[in-house]
Amino acid sequence: MSGLSTSQSCDSARLCARCSVPLDAKIFDESSFSDPPDLNRSITLAHFELPPQYCGVLEFFSQFTDVQARDHSRIRTFGLVWTLRINRRPFYPYLQMDHIVNPWGFGSFQVALRLEERACVDLVVRGVSDVQPRDADLKKVAGRIFGRYWYNPEYGDVERRRA
Repeated sequence: MSGLSTSQSCDSARLCARCSVPLDAKIFDESSFSDPPDLNRSITLAHFELPPQYCGVLEFFSQFTDVQARDHSRIRTFGLVWTLRINRRPFYPYLQMDHIVNPWGFGSFQVALRLEERACVDLVVRGVSDVQPRDADLKKVAGRIFGRYWYNPEYGDVERRRA
């Protein structure tokens, strides 16, 4: 996360010298398991909404299928598409993933996506095709999102707005 730049709006907060995240940052870690979605149906596997006057960073997301958990080479998720959404809109480049990008439990790759005030983050899986049938062995899917958020005086500090 060393690439995350500090912003003027967080000048009054004490920042970590290594990662630039305010020292009083809170953690969010949301996840769930589900049966795979039916054709043309979506399931939100992980959801978090920042409170008013808070901003943050999404640090990691993870995907899971019971098929891939049994055989690590089976990363394709035939008949399923995964999408990471910020404020209910697909976030590039995580738009239409038809495979496991960040497997659950394997130290997923960090993403460090900046989240503005009241941002809403969702990891969604959708049933998309009966042309390429879903793996018959697939019984469970799961998703996880993890990040940090902190109070941002730019959005709520009365004293600062008067100046």
